[in-house]
Amino acid sequence: MKYEAAVRYLLSLGRELAAPTQAAAAKFDLENILVLAERLGHPERAYPSTHIAGTNGKGSAAAFLESILRHAGLRTGLNTSPHLEKINERIRINGQEISDEPFAETLTHIHALIEELLAASKLRAHPTYFECVTAMAFEHFARERVNFGVFEVGLGGRLDATNILAPLVTIITRIDFDHESFLGHSLREIAAEKAGIVKPGVPVVLAEQRPEAREVIVARATELGCPVVQPAELFQVNQESMEDGCVRARVMEANSGTTFEIAPNLPGRFQLQNALNAVATARLLHHRGFQITDDAIMRGIAETVWPGRLEKLQSDPAVYLDGAHNPGAARELAHFLEQNFAGRKVWLVYAALRDKAVDEVAGLLFPHAAEVIFTAPRSSRAVSAPQLAEIAGHHAARFSVVPDAERAFERALAQAAPEDAIFITGSLYLVGQLRHYWKRRAQVATR
Repeated sequence: MKYEAAVRYLLSLGRELAAPTQAAAAKFDLENILVLAERLGHPERAYPSTHIAGTNGKGSAAAFLESILRHAGLRTGLNTSPHLEKINERIRINGQEISDEPFAETLTHIHALIEELLAASKLRAHPTYFECVTAMAFEHFARERVNFGVFEVGLGGRLDATNILAPLVTIITRIDFDHESFLGHSLREIAAEKAGIVKPGVPVVLAEQRPEAREVIVARATELGCPVVQPAELFQVNQESMEDGCVRARVMEANSGTTFEIAPNLPGRFQLQNALNAVATARLLHHRGFQITDDAIMRGIAETVWPGRLEKLQSDPAVYLDGAHNPGAARELAHFLEQNFAGRKVWLVYAALRDKAVDEVAGLLFPHAAEVIFTAPRSSRAVSAPQLAEIAGHHAARFSVVPDAERAFERALAQAAPEDAIFITGSLYLVGQLRHYWKRRAQVATR
């Protein structure tokens, strides 16, 4: 099939689910992806890998690690989700997203195998959108002979389609509340789902956690005989804030006394933690025989690009994209606003999906804004702009309702003064849609 047909086929599978619902989990578990991977010849075993779970920061940690490995001379595969503008973003080789032709070829091959397996009653149900894309990443990386694969969990961990990997290192980033209907309504329950990616004897790089989440993960790691490496204990860090909210740090490794500097080019204090998770993983891989120098670490961190997370589009007025869609991410964005935009007028262009903690996120963010513009992305899961205003308008000093996202953005741009700041936030779907719009807008302006 051609590329457009391939994308339509994936979309025809319905709403993307990164893991089965709890009701379906008892029936299917990881059966679909295991059957499909076996028929493909287990491509996920063709290269060493790292597996990353967590509520916030797992995508950034994956991007940092992939960049370090690439700067160390390895041919890398990076599988992340969701995408912002184009599904190809989820499958990258050496930092470049898969092009349309191999995307279509890979899906065509997998589609034929799915039909064969369904006809032979070896699959009890058609694989989901997420399972298909995960299988595509496994297969494409094997075909392209990557030296190392970096995989981000889609949702949770225990039942995620990526959880058939046999990684050399597992990373668990900060855990917070999100997707409670799938993962549980307490941090302990959510942490148990994330800890489902821990494999016997495989080292776990564990970001700073709330005590109840840390307890669950460490208990699981201990049960499976896994060393736990905590960057907060491994490194002594002296940090300083830089221009545009970026953070630079002088890092000393406690075990060896080795000192080096890392300077992420991604704004926000949380990106330093994400970078340190990647550095700790690189150190573990170095001890396993991978030639990863301090220079590869420093250059890899400095040159990491990860769109849609405090991504600055312009100045005067400053325009940022940040998909702060859960309370943990909202707290980090609120801190960024406090540290960098106190005393300046802040506009929020805000949207949310129906399964998100809208009232809590709004309570964290809206007090930092002079005006909130409620809108909605083009998604069946989005809360309508008028509904959002009813739910969260009481948190805003002033708000307006503009259902069309592009018009909401244009209103903010038209009304903001040069010294103001505009933040597009609340939903990665909104971020992706307006990021695409911004690029098209710039192209029209230059003609």
